[in-house]
Amino acid sequence: MTDQKTVTPFQRHTSSWYESSARDRVRLLLDAGSFREFIGPEAREMSPHLDLFDLPKQFDDGIVVGRGMLGGKPLFVAAQEGRFMGGAFGEVHGAKLTGLLRAARDTRPAIPVLILFDTGGVRLQEANAGELSISEIMRALVEARTAGAKVVGLIGGRSGCYGGGGLIAGTCSALAVSEHGRIAVSGPEVIETNRGIEEFDSKDKSLVWRTMGGRNRRLIGGADAFVDDTIEAFRAAALLLIERAPAFDLDMLKAEQARLTERLQRFGDCADAVDIWAREGIADARSVPGLSTEAFTAIADKAREPRYDAR
Repeated sequence: MTDQKTVTPFQRHTSSWYESSARDRVRLLLDAGSFREFIGPEAREMSPHLDLFDLPKQFDDGIVVGRGMLGGKPLFVAAQEGRFMGGAFGEVHGAKLTGLLRAARDTRPAIPVLILFDTGGVRLQEANAGELSISEIMRALVEARTAGAKVVGLIGGRSGCYGGGGLIAGTCSALAVSEHGRIAVSGPEVIETNRGIEEFDSKDKSLVWRTMGGRNRRLIGGADAFVDDTIEAFRAAALLLIERAPAFDLDMLKAEQARLTERLQRFGDCADAVDIWAREGIADARSVPGLSTEAFTAIADKAREPRYDAR
């Protein structure tokens, strides 16, 4: 593991977000040596439910929360560990994120919050507690934004951002996503199980990625920045989105509602993401998945209807 105090710009730039752990993402993303963890592993705050199912526990319950600096400015940060139970929300996991957002709500002057999503949703073993935590997190997030804190989500981990995580992401001020990032409320297998393979074939990986993947989310305005799979790229996006994310007020909510209404009218009859891209005016829509980040970003900046100008 890289020592935070010895991180160089080269090391940060060459570190893969997808391959990194939650703790590595935090250490390499923030200014060197600035991170201070709340309720760390030494506190042993673990799920009280997993023993009942004879499942392993983790001392931080799969989420790292704390405070640090980014570009010389203070912020709060939370990072989910996708390698522990798929980053799923449980009672303690959710409570730590709720507490962090409430701290942001109560801090004056307001400082931003970064949420490094990497989750498959709610733990089935803690279904009721996990579902309750999602509603508590969303309430705390809205309260933090109302108090003036910008909340930016970063998505590019192994587990994507599914289930309750997808709902929370939709409540954020802004989102950055990489090629590896996926955002959805229901996962591919869940859709297929409930609606049938005719509705969604979860084994069709091309379908999954062009529907839920970062490129489509960016093109339809579900994400505000598309980045390479490097720590440095996510750092740059976080700095930009914190600066440019809009205030949380009635005018913003009305504008967002109008944008979503118009999006449904434009694309509601499309059967596939490729149909949406074509309707966006992309001449060779089927080439989108194979484009370089630079080429794709150039097209996305022209094609999509953004929530705000993140360039």
